[in-house]
Amino acid sequence: MPFTEPFPEPFAEPFAGPFTPGQPRASTGLKRRPGDYAARMTSPAATPAYRRLSVEERRTQLLDAALSLFAHRAPEDVSLDDVAEAAGVSRPLVYRYFPGGKQQLYEAALRSAADELELCFAQPQTGPLTERLTHALDRYLAFVDEHDAGFSALLQGGSVAETSRTTAIVDEVRRAAAEQILLHLGVESPGARLRMMVRTWIAAVEAASLIWLDEEKQPPLPELRDWLVDHLVALLTATAATDPQAAAVVRAALALEPADGPAGLLARRVLPVLAEAAHLL
Repeated sequence: MPFTEPFPEPFAEPFAGPFTPGQPRASTGLKRRPGDYAARMTSPAATPAYRRLSVEERRTQLLDAALSLFAHRAPEDVSLDDVAEAAGVSRPLVYRYFPGGKQQLYEAALRSAADELELCFAQPQTGPLTERLTHALDRYLAFVDEHDAGFSALLQGGSVAETSRTTAIVDEVRRAAAEQILLHLGVESPGARLRMMVRTWIAAVEAASLIWLDEEKQPPLPELRDWLVDHLVALLTATAATDPQAAAVVRAALALEPADGPAGLLARRVLPVLAEAAHLL
């Protein structure tokens, strides 16, 4: 059954001491005039700045507070008191929305973060492939940068808050990311090699993100992003050498790439290196 939060109690006037039946009540020193109570209750200066939140608004507020804490601390280092303080509410109110305690709150916050991560790779399927990947990685790496400690705890595991449900949420993000990349490649029924290539790249992006955090966020994000785009181009090209489906994807993708785009720049950097292998031909 939906519930609402109570209004703050009205302001009470000063207590003037015990009251004995048969005796006049001691004066509080306040002079009442007709309408004083109504005026006091409706006066903007006396009315507390309080707005009742809907159930969904309050739940969102609590999740945002939890995410901000989980972003920079491992789950086991965050208490419900911390969440309540960050949200500016009482601990019982947090329990009212999350009766399962911190574990339920953590899983709900994780689900919210997972939804945000899944959207990172959702990009309109128009324009050069490398341009789309660049935009997707910009959003993904911005999330990693903002939620550094929480991202590490999430992907590295070992947290006391980790359960089969939290693991399933993380796996779902990986699957969703792989599906989005396959859509960008324009493949409806990918073969085993192409699927493996995409999943390998997703794993490489995760690993590189964790290493980047461990290396005190070096190199700069734009360099990391461009390097990861190059990785996908290289993986796709290597797969195309033995897989006709991947070869068709490469031909279609290169047809849309500008000479000054990431693929063109990578080709110009790689060709001199490959020239050293001419004796192997």
